Amino acid sequence: MSEFTLEASSRGPLSTSLWNRRVLNKVPEVTIFFWIIKVLCTTVGESAADFLNVNLNWGLTATSVVTGIVFIGMLTVQMSLRRYVPVVYWLTVVLVSVFGTLVTDNLSDNLGVPLETSTIIFSVLLGLVFLAWYLSERTLSIHSIYTRRREAFYWLAILVTFALGTAAGDLVSEGLGLGYKGTAVLCAVLIGIITIAWRLGLDAVLAFWLAYILTRPLGASIGDWLAQPVSNGGLGLGVTTTSIIFLTAIAATIVYLTVRKPDVIAVPTDPAELAILDMPETAPHHTIESPRRALIQTVVVLVLVVLLGGWFYVWRTNTLNAEAALPATGVGVHASPLGDMSSFITITQNTLDLLNAGKQADATTRITDLESAWDDAHATLQRRDANAWHAVDDKIDTVLRELRSTSPNPASEKSALKALLTQMGA
Repeated sequence: MSEFTLEASSRGPLSTSLWNRRVLNKVPEVTIFFWIIKVLCTTVGESAADFLNVNLNWGLTATSVVTGIVFIGMLTVQMSLRRYVPVVYWLTVVLVSVFGTLVTDNLSDNLGVPLETSTIIFSVLLGLVFLAWYLSERTLSIHSIYTRRREAFYWLAILVTFALGTAAGDLVSEGLGLGYKGTAVLCAVLIGIITIAWRLGLDAVLAFWLAYILTRPLGASIGDWLAQPVSNGGLGLGVTTTSIIFLTAIAATIVYLTVRKPDVIAVPTDPAELAILDMPETAPHHTIESPRRALIQTVVVLVLVVLLGGWFYVWRTNTLNAEAALPATGVGVHASPLGDMSSFITITQNTLDLLNAGKQADATTRITDLESAWDDAHATLQRRDANAWHAVDDKIDTVLRELRSTSPNPASEKSALKALLTQMGA
């Protein structure tokens, strides 16, 4: 048992020092509202990171530093409370969503760590967090987050799940060429399977954390779909509008939760009842036989994830490698190690022409076509020549930041576009 748990034979009052370490349950009950607002927070996290990095032109490093400081501040407030406060809890989730996304983005963009490596690293790290949590507390149930140490494990696990969800989601959508829509559908199907499995007896804690990981790429894909222009299959709302809509929805949901309190987990206030609640045989979702069953189910699920995920990765990789090996059509004056760059050069030149004509809004809209086309071709082009792809990708990132800046500078925009055209061989 943990240091916060009385021995099974003891039914006396808790000591004052031990009682002072306890707080009311600090997390919400898992209801339909939990999953709705979780997806909303994830979508906002993705769009907010893009807005700060690109639209405000802060850059990835500055965005990560500022977001990290704000996240630590909000987490400190959350940890200092003695009960669940919806507005503080969900603001912390929004910030951990943004920061967890940026952790993976920094590894990929600034340090050049492959998404495959990031996915493996965060998977192992999450496993170690859960192992340390269980060895310390003998439970991973979110229904018993009423000590500071359990809450610390809880938020550490959430941070890693967001980083893992970002890495795995980007690997599937970009690295394996499934796209945002395909990734969203895949995640939704997997969440549905997990829900059915839970109804049929899958351990509740295992099912919760699996779904929690998958809602990150699901929410991010939904956000990208809403922000993408209609010409590229999206709804054309843009990053700013998407963020405002989802922040408004989050605020409305938080107000409802604060007033109606449908997600508050009741925790006994009597010390003797708390002592009984902590015992393995009475803790929520943890009957005497459940640890062994949960362990077996966890092993089975991990084996299935490795086998099926490995098969999918190999199948998609072989398919993309075969496509990358095919001669690019229309190779001519705009040929490069990546193949024919004519379509990308055309969009870039159109954008420059619009800027030269003083049509800033049209140029900003046109450059989105380049972003979408480049993302669609990501998986194949990167396999043709990784170095050449990264060189062009860096230039495209600069162009996007310049044209989507809230205070665009025409001279900087044109310079970035010309540099991109040169890099693509125009």
